[in-house]
Amino acid sequence: MLVYVSCCRRVKAAVSTQLTPSSVLRLADHQDELVKMAENGDGENMSLLENKICQQIEYYFGNHNLPRDKFLKEQIKLDDGWVPLEVMIKFNRLSHLSTDFSVIVEALRKSKTGLMEISEDKTKIRRSPNKPLPELNDQYKAAIRNRSVYVKGFPLDATLDDIKEWLEDKGPVENIQMRRTLQKTFKGSIFAVFDSVESAKKFTEIPNQKYKDAELIILFKEEYCTKKNEERKQYKVEAKARAKQEKEEKQKQAADAEMKSLEEKTGCLLKFSGDLDDQTCREDLHDVFSDHGEIKWIHFVRGAKEGIILFKDIAKEALEKAKAAHNGNLQLRNKDVTWELLEGDAEKEALKKLLEDQQELLKQKTKGRKIKGKGRGGKTPQGAHKGKVQFQGKKIKFDNEEGGGEDDTKTEPASPKKRPLEEMEKEEPAPKQLKTENGGGD
Repeated sequence: MLVYVSCCRRVKAAVSTQLTPSSVLRLADHQDELVKMAENGDGENMSLLENKICQQIEYYFGNHNLPRDKFLKEQIKLDDGWVPLEVMIKFNRLSHLSTDFSVIVEALRKSKTGLMEISEDKTKIRRSPNKPLPELNDQYKAAIRNRSVYVKGFPLDATLDDIKEWLEDKGPVENIQMRRTLQKTFKGSIFAVFDSVESAKKFTEIPNQKYKDAELIILFKEEYCTKKNEERKQYKVEAKARAKQEKEEKQKQAADAEMKSLEEKTGCLLKFSGDLDDQTCREDLHDVFSDHGEIKWIHFVRGAKEGIILFKDIAKEALEKAKAAHNGNLQLRNKDVTWELLEGDAEKEALKKLLEDQQELLKQKTKGRKIKGKGRGGKTPQGAHKGKVQFQGKKIKFDNEEGGGEDDTKTEPASPKKRPLEEMEKEEPAPKQLKTENGGGD
């Protein structure tokens, strides 16, 4: 019936011009042609209004709209598929065409599609049970997608009727989806579903298509979705790179501010040295000064014989308080320690070393530390002990033993809570299968 509209316009144009006897004959021929194209069953003529009413109602109950129309699906469950016309005329597009029951019923009566049925009292309509909805399986969805076309370039104020009119002579279109933003405003693009792949292909091959002088972008929906997914992936990569760069910049600014504050520090450095225990660690220093001064940084590694402490406030005050709390004998792990307040060049040199430590730590945080030779949680990876049998029983040594070899020792049975490693290896569960993309095993 789309052709019918265009032919009507040609006839109207002919009437508005001066007619000759021959043109009158041609016009009569056109009128006969219009009558034939307007026939929609039972040999009865369908008016333009009736045709629009049929198209609109058959769209409501059609394969594209009904499966996703929550309200209408609820209505058809109430009375064996029947929906009162009183409900139907509340649908906006139908109410703009007509709210007269008799006009709507007469239009549907003339339809030859066989999609709709009319109740005996002519107050209700339903989709014919002989034309059930297709199964929404992957095959059906793929078929719809293969004959769907993406068109972009319409003005944002374009209406559905505007677009339907533009598509009139472009091929048989089953459905038009106007793409909208989250705020429900038109995006200027549509998805049009043609009746066949051939019709869709023919439409996409029309060169230089325009809508009111505006050039249009036309792609198969599948091609558009593939292109859009690639753009989204690229956007995510770029967004991730930007976020990483911003994070690194913030870390650098924070580090620069911290270093600047360190450069202004004076009288906050305390050096310690001596024959320290090999197990001496930073925690020992925190324990000693925890109630006497806040420590900001410790330059020290386990096993070293000296180190430097950076206090938030004056180091001298923290040292005096700590010594007083320990009766003047401030030790680390029962070892004597020499405590020295740094000043002048020695303080500047030590402060420089602290700044270098912080810069190195910042680099490690930025790049991410990689723990080698260890599994999750710092534990040795599963299977790392294979080939090494370790006995967990207790070794009993007798008083008359002098050197002792394998025959001189006796091993008690292992504790039930600690089975020998070789048993654990035998009972080690099989590794989990890696999941494939569809969730199954390899």
